[in-house]
Amino acid sequence: MNTFQPAFSSWLNAPAHQQWLADEGLRLLAFAKASKLPEGFGHLDEHGQLPADAQAHTLNTARMTHSFALAHIQGLPGFAGLVDHGIKALNGPLRDAEFGGWFAAPEHCDGDTGKAAYLHAFVALAASSAVVAQRPGAQALLNDAIAIIEAHFWSEEEGAVRESFNRDWSIEEAYRGANSNMHATEAFLALADVTQDNRWLSRALRIVERVIHGHAVASDYQVVEHFDQGWQPLPEYNHDNPTDGFRPYGTTPGHGFEWARLLLHLEAARVQVGMLTPGWLSVDAQKLFESNCRHGWEVDGAPGIVYTLDWSHRPVVRQRLHWVHCEASAAASALLKRTGEAQYETWYRRFWEYSETWLIDRTHGSWHHELDPQNRPSAEIWGGKPDLYHAWQAVLIPRLPLAPSMAWALAQVSSPALM
Repeated sequence: MNTFQPAFSSWLNAPAHQQWLADEGLRLLAFAKASKLPEGFGHLDEHGQLPADAQAHTLNTARMTHSFALAHIQGLPGFAGLVDHGIKALNGPLRDAEFGGWFAAPEHCDGDTGKAAYLHAFVALAASSAVVAQRPGAQALLNDAIAIIEAHFWSEEEGAVRESFNRDWSIEEAYRGANSNMHATEAFLALADVTQDNRWLSRALRIVERVIHGHAVASDYQVVEHFDQGWQPLPEYNHDNPTDGFRPYGTTPGHGFEWARLLLHLEAARVQVGMLTPGWLSVDAQKLFESNCRHGWEVDGAPGIVYTLDWSHRPVVRQRLHWVHCEASAAASALLKRTGEAQYETWYRRFWEYSETWLIDRTHGSWHHELDPQNRPSAEIWGGKPDLYHAWQAVLIPRLPLAPSMAWALAQVSSPALM
C-alpha cells in the first residue's frame, strides 16, 4: 500500500486549513463540556444546555469519554477530569453489576434492560482511548469490555458481531445489523493498537468481507443495513418507520462514507503490522465513496446529502444530518491521502463548504444536528446537539495518518523523543 502526496495544492497540506480544523475542534470541545451529569453525560439542547429532565446515556457517555480522551492525549488541559468522570460512570451506574455488560441508561431507568452490540462497541472504544490517555480505571474498563465482547457478541462462526441480548444474555435478538458491525470494526481497530493483538484486525477484516465485500458489492455499493439471524438481507425492514435514528429503512449514504474510511484504516493497519492485506479494501472504499456521492449528494436539487435512499436510489428521508457530512468529509480526506487523486480534494472542499455554510452554528455553538430538505434547522430525527463524536473526529481525521487508530496516533504525535 502506498500513500501519495498530491501533485496539486491540497487543503490537507495548508497550514491555515490545519489551524481552522484545530480551532473548530476547540470550539466543539468547549460546547460539549456542559453535558456532564452525575451518572455520565447527557444530551444538550440546541443552545448547549442540559434540559431539566436530562439523564445520562451510555452511548453519549462512551462517545464523550472517547472524545475527551482524544483531547487529553493531545495535551489540551481541562479534559482529564471529564475522562475520569466517564470512566467512573461506565464502571458504575451504567454497568450491569449482576449480569455484566452495559445498560442504555443508569440502572436501566428508561425501562430497557437489553444489551446492544452498538453500545458495547462504543464502550470498548472509550475504554481503549482512555487507556491510551493513561487515566485511572481505564484498564479495568477495557478488560471488562473485551471480556463481554468475547463472551457474548463476537461470533467466530459468522465472522461478525451478534446484535443484542436480554439482560441475562439468555435470549438473543433474531437480527443482524450492519451499523453495529461497522462500529465494532472501528472499535476493533482501536483494540488492536491498545492490546497489540492482531486478531482484532483479523476480526475486522471478516466483518468487512461479509458486510461490504459481500453484500454491499452485490448491491451496487449500497450498504445493506438489515439482516436476519442467518445474514439474509431484509430490504423492507422498517419500511413503515423510515426515520428511525439507528435502523432506518433503505440504505444510508452516511454509512457508505463511514465504511469507506474504515476500509482504508483497516488496510493501513494491516500493512503497518505486516499482515496479508487484500487489494479490494481500497477498491471497495473508492467505489463506496463514488456510489454514495452519486446517489446521495444533491439528489433532490438542494445542497447536501440525504439521510436515506430506497433500493432504486430515490430519496426516502431527505433531512440532512450533520454526522453524514462529517463522515463524507472524513472519507474524502482518507481517500485523498490514500490515492492523491484530485477528485477527492474537490469533494473534501465541497463537503466542508457545505458544513460551514449550513451545519456549523456560529451563533449558539456546535453544529446543527439536523436540517430539513431546505437546509433549515429541524429535529425530526435528532433533536438538540448531543453528539460531539462525529464532528470532533471529522476535524481530527484529516490531520492524522490512516494508521494507527486515532488515540494511538495522537499519543505518538504528543510523545516525541526527549531531547
